[in-house]
Amino acid sequence: MTDAPAPATPAGAATRPEAAADRRVWDIAATVCDPEVPVLTLEDLGILRSARATEHGAIVEITPTYSGCPAVGRMRDDVTDALTERGYTDVSVRVVLSPAWTTDWMTEDGKRKLEEYGIAPPDHSHRTPGPRFGGTRVALSVKCPHCDSLDTREVTRFGSTACKAHYVCRACLEPFDYFKVL
Repeated sequence: MTDAPAPATPAGAATRPEAAADRRVWDIAATVCDPEVPVLTLEDLGILRSARATEHGAIVEITPTYSGCPAVGRMRDDVTDALTERGYTDVSVRVVLSPAWTTDWMTEDGKRKLEEYGIAPPDHSHRTPGPRFGGTRVALSVKCPHCDSLDTREVTRFGSTACKAHYVCRACLEPFDYFKVL
């Protein structure tokens, strides 16, 4: 019997550092929850980009889900607080916009947490023929996080945040957010 290959790391996705001191900084920053979806950590979302210990502190880089994300200041403050509470005296949290964040950087655990929370996670797999306007259009069928039905419809392209759309399930009639594929 052979071991299954490890899942490929999506292009641009961050990985936990190898050096012990840097891993400690990463592990602390990784506990910080997203202020808009509190069941997800910054690591779950793929927002945590890098973490490095310095002589008296730490440097952490984050990439928000989109450049205008209003929660970025809160994330920066929460990471700073988490590290200073654990003895780091000189903490710098940098916002890095390139490469741009993508839902491919979300962890599988993060996608599972979203679904359990009632938000449909980003999913490339459910495509159905859509209306035609001068050519072929492919529409996304979003699986309902409440009943698993694919009989859903988009209510509005922008939901409670710019990175989510609002849907309703035709099977169970429940409304839900969908974390858009970006």
